[in-house]
Amino acid sequence: MARMVIRNALFFGSGKVSSLLVPWATFTDPEVAHVGEYEHDLKARGVNFDSYKRSFSEVDRAILDGETEGYVKILTKEKSDIILGATIVGSHAGDMISEISVAMQHNIGLGKIASVIHPYPTQAEAIRQAGDLYNKTRLTKTVSRLLRNLLAFRRT
Repeated sequence: MARMVIRNALFFGSGKVSSLLVPWATFTDPEVAHVGEYEHDLKARGVNFDSYKRSFSEVDRAILDGETEGYVKILTKEKSDIILGATIVGSHAGDMISEISVAMQHNIGLGKIASVIHPYPTQAEAIRQAGDLYNKTRLTKTVSRLLRNLLAFRRT
């Protein structure tokens, strides 16, 4: 935030910082990191939202490193990929929360994060996988049936 104050003072800017976009991390074992809104605050305000959670026990790098404790949880507007908040609990959570912060700052949705190629295997793959969970909700029964038939046809 100090950076914004200096930029505004020296260059006569009018930049603003939202306290919702200031990430925090607690470097415990496991680490805890968060940015944006909290689930209980959204519920208290009556905001409808969707939650996408990926456990590190389902992430190859976490399994290889023996660091399967924890998860990535991303909250989006209901039936939308607009990110409202995210919590990461696990090893390297403080390092990974920045990807979500950048996405929120620049209005990059969870679906777009899923389309970004992430190095494999990394623990940040959990964020992309949470995006995949969002994309699966967009797959209607009709599209799913068409894809299944197309794949069956290509196999023959």
